[in-house]
Amino acid sequence: MPLLARSVQTPLHIEVRRGAVADLGRILQDGRISSGGDVAVVVGPGLGEQIVDLLRPSLKSADVFVTTGGTLDAALELSAKLRSGHYDAVVGIGGGKTVDTAKYAASRWGLPMVSVATSLANDGIASPVASLINDGIKGSYGVHIPFGVVVDLDFVESGPDRVNRAGIGDVVSNISALADWELGREMRGESVDGLAASLSRMGAEAVLSMPGDMSDDAFVTTLAEALISSGLAMAVAGTSIPCSGGCHEIMHATDSLFPGTASHGELAGLGALFCTFLRGDERRLKQMSDCLARHQLPRTPSDVGLDADQFVRVIEFAPRTRPDRYTILEHLAMTPEQTRQKLAEYNDVIATL
Repeated sequence: MPLLARSVQTPLHIEVRRGAVADLGRILQDGRISSGGDVAVVVGPGLGEQIVDLLRPSLKSADVFVTTGGTLDAALELSAKLRSGHYDAVVGIGGGKTVDTAKYAASRWGLPMVSVATSLANDGIASPVASLINDGIKGSYGVHIPFGVVVDLDFVESGPDRVNRAGIGDVVSNISALADWELGREMRGESVDGLAASLSRMGAEAVLSMPGDMSDDAFVTTLAEALISSGLAMAVAGTSIPCSGGCHEIMHATDSLFPGTASHGELAGLGALFCTFLRGDERRLKQMSDCLARHQLPRTPSDVGLDADQFVRVIEFAPRTRPDRYTILEHLAMTPEQTRQKLAEYNDVIATL
């Protein structure tokens, strides 16, 4: 992924609580976000449209655009619609696909964007990255970080439990990504940004050790804040490296070779666990495995429907998804037979944890 525009810009407004959406009109009245109140509201199917109905009384002038999102074509189509109007801010309401589509389109014209997350599936809610599919391959595109981030626990709670739990896997994968970053420093002299690393690690450690589950407001708030912290880490570093290493190479490779296998966060968590095993870090392996198991997230390829041959193909293809990265996968450069052997050992170890 190309280097993001380095910036220590942070959102002007962050809210994680019940009833937060009701105050969105007030947030948009902040002249730093919307100078004239001419807002383009981008929604996905489902909860996004419901939220727009609640907001209409408080929005002075807003046009609503519905997008299925998730692809570069959808983002470019939305961008063209924004250009044809006269807007001073964009609000993206929905899951990761909708928010990423809105972020990309808003960035094309330098418009401030507010992210209203209805799920906690991944760290895209506050990141300077839009994950979009182009020609069948998911790529990461540098965008402006949202000017505001709103997470309303009422809407998150009403969403699919599996979708929200996936965000746990994405946050936990930060531990593996940071280990890869340190490996890049040791082997290639790469620069590691301490503040970015701290922001990334802070959220991951909190989720790893936090009791409770998605039915507990305290845990859900911690998860939301961890995902936002991951976004800030990427903005500070000017790259997604603090939250994306071999774990995400495995995720992107799976998406490319076997689309529809599992969600972003589920695959990131699985990839992080496998990479941690490859490093021989037994303490972290058990800690991460316990967390993923506690939240009913996949830990082995078979948990997401991949057999050994398919996973070997994933590991072989993974480094091609991020040729600029140096991770444990590039470091070991395993042959298919070596990968097959490591996978057998990994499955045996995970079965005992």
